[in-house]
Amino acid sequence: MRKSRIGVVAALLVIAAVCSDLASPRPTEGPPQAAPQSRKPVRPPGPPPVDCSIARCVALTFDDGPGAHTERLLGMLRARNARATFFVLGQNVGLYPQALRRAVVDGHEIANHSWSHPNLTGLPADRVRTEVGRTQRAILLASGRPSLLFRPPYGATDATVGRASGLPQIMWSVDTLDWMHRDRARVARVAIGQTRPGGIVLFHDIHKTTVDAIPEVLTGLSRRGYRFVTVSELFRGKPPLRPGVRYTERDPQTPTPAPTRTATARPVRHG
Repeated sequence: MRKSRIGVVAALLVIAAVCSDLASPRPTEGPPQAAPQSRKPVRPPGPPPVDCSIARCVALTFDDGPGAHTERLLGMLRARNARATFFVLGQNVGLYPQALRRAVVDGHEIANHSWSHPNLTGLPADRVRTEVGRTQRAILLASGRPSLLFRPPYGATDATVGRASGLPQIMWSVDTLDWMHRDRARVARVAIGQTRPGGIVLFHDIHKTTVDAIPEVLTGLSRRGYRFVTVSELFRGKPPLRPGVRYTERDPQTPTPAPTRTATARPVRHG
């Protein structure tokens, strides 16, 4: 009987020791593991807000994308902490949705350049509304944000286009003609030499030579004291941009109403 009691006590001691061992924290082997990080893209710190009534501001704008060179361009802009405005074609949005989302994350502005780049002055009002409306939906679906600005293809507009688009019409004060002269050095020279405070510069990010020129453009304009802002930032502090009205730059003059006569489009793809 005594041996039996001793055996029971020994068994209980063993069980207690095992439970105590399981309850005690075990030392970790190797360095502590970092908590998994979220894969959600995070917007990098951008430049502080700019008062373009005081600062030398310029809005760099890129038409006809997104395209094969857009993401490379975004890398250049991010490296210089520069913001820009992309006037996109609706039919291209679905081809390069990642580029569009990255542009939004980096703080750029996405704007409407029609669905398929027709001369809108040759279309009835319902077709104009379709071109603009389809692109509005594509931008919202891809980026999660609505477009607030419109640039008519070729810069061709009239009163019908202005009314049917329902958005402010953003033109330009500097045309680099990069679509015609596929010359990196020329694009940079024109952009730097012709830009004035409050200007809007027209490029096309579908051309490799244009994207190749952007580092030189950013360097040259930065040396002249320019700050790179979106179109909406350029006009901040002024009266709100009005639907159907054309804007070419930030200046003290009254914005130009849409012409009643048809604007002549260039014979080759532009704007």
